[in-house]
Amino acid sequence: MADKKLRIKQVRSVIGHPARQKRTMQALGLRKINHTREIVASPQVLGMIEKVKHLITVEEI
Repeated sequence: MADKKLRIKQVRSVIGHPARQKRTMQALGLRKINHTREIVASPQVLGMIEKVKHLITVEEI
């Protein structure tokens, strides 16, 4: 079974957001606006994405 991969892109700044959301963005590997990462979708990653969904866009690849 192939793992589902996601492409996440930061579209909004973390300035003015809670420190917890800033740490979540760091954990996802996003550093600045328009930075893109491809990650394997696991329950932990999907939970992190849900917490910062207003700062990122997600696309399945």
